[in-house]
Amino acid sequence: QTHFLSHSLQAKMSRPVQARRLEGKDKNIWVEFAKLAATYSKVNLGQGFPDFPAPDFLTEAFSRALSGGNHMLHQYTCAFGHPPLVKVLAQFFGKLLGRDLDPMTNVMVTVGAFQALFCCFQALVDEGDEVILIEPFFDCYEPMVKMAGGTPVFVPLRPNPPKDGKLMSSADWQLDPAELASKFNERTKAIVLNSPNNPLGKVFSRGELGLIAELCVKHDVLCISDEVYEWLVYDGKQHIRIATLQGMWDRTLTIGSAGKTFSATGWKVGWAVGPDRLLQHLRTVHQNSVYLCATIAQEAMAQGFQRELMLYGKPESYFVQLPKELQKKRDWLVQSLDSVGMKPIIPEGTYFLVADISQFKSDVPDVPNSDEPYDSRFAKWMVKNKGLAAIPLSAFYSKAHKNNYTNFIRFCFAKEEATLKAANDILQKWKEEKNSS
Repeated sequence: QTHFLSHSLQAKMSRPVQARRLEGKDKNIWVEFAKLAATYSKVNLGQGFPDFPAPDFLTEAFSRALSGGNHMLHQYTCAFGHPPLVKVLAQFFGKLLGRDLDPMTNVMVTVGAFQALFCCFQALVDEGDEVILIEPFFDCYEPMVKMAGGTPVFVPLRPNPPKDGKLMSSADWQLDPAELASKFNERTKAIVLNSPNNPLGKVFSRGELGLIAELCVKHDVLCISDEVYEWLVYDGKQHIRIATLQGMWDRTLTIGSAGKTFSATGWKVGWAVGPDRLLQHLRTVHQNSVYLCATIAQEAMAQGFQRELMLYGKPESYFVQLPKELQKKRDWLVQSLDSVGMKPIIPEGTYFLVADISQFKSDVPDVPNSDEPYDSRFAKWMVKNKGLAAIPLSAFYSKAHKNNYTNFIRFCFAKEEATLKAANDILQKWKEEKNSS
């Protein structure tokens, strides 16, 4: 009998347990590079989070919510968003989108923008549906499309370097209109737009958005618009919301992040805004997965947005102050990288800039016939040997196109001055070593 039990246990344990939809999705660049950064880095400009504090008004609101007299803030709130938060989000985004929004049907609060994206794909994408992704793209889009049973279709932003020897800008990376149009067909269910774009920092122009909108209307395609960096635009650029373009409100889900908006990425409060005909399906996914988000974090964020609604467009608004601060940090890192010969692509928005590492390639030997893109090997070598963490640009491309742009790495400049100075010290020392060898 013992022999029989042991045999049946072994047989039971050898059966495959993994769902097919997870196949090939176990590797994750952030897990891998966070581990490398924790082990080796002196300076981490890899992952996109600030190392400076969230604003006082926000942390004070959190403290008040935590220690105030309302003990119900420690309990469940409404599944699709804490009433004070959805109410102020409806007012705020109603103003930005130029329409009356219903807090109960046009807004849904999620566990960060990440969960809002997951809900979009799970709710709207079926087996056989095609979803257009603009490369380079934030890396979770592709596995999320595939886990929903969809087929990702890729269209690249192509660099068009300036002829006068100036530094390239993220605006120099553009869609080819004919190539984009060729990706739309009767199987196309949605296109994912990310503006400002992570990793390039590209802010899509009105003309580019108009082209996407025209194709969406013509082919009856949905738009999932990831706008988490909406306030982080520089040099007087304007962030245009695609949902405001003709014919787009009814087919667009706009995704936002309180983490990026208020420099509190660990609070994990995000949202989706859109027509009820789309959001009702996201609510079904949400109620059958996380159900609801942390009440106290939502309460504090509601107070943060109430403040910003009152100060909208005024100099003391955090949404006015933060991009000014970050533009200075961007310019400092641009100058630092340029001075050592790592050519930065000047971003129009976001926390990030991408730099060309061509002049440093001699430091990191090539490995013939390697499956790993060069920039990935370079970034790993850099963190292990120089103590500086960054992310390879190939992480933001599909497998078929990973080797197309392997001379670039992405840095995050949403950091304290001391962190950026420490990064500069590493780069300058590295340049001196190169020159003396």
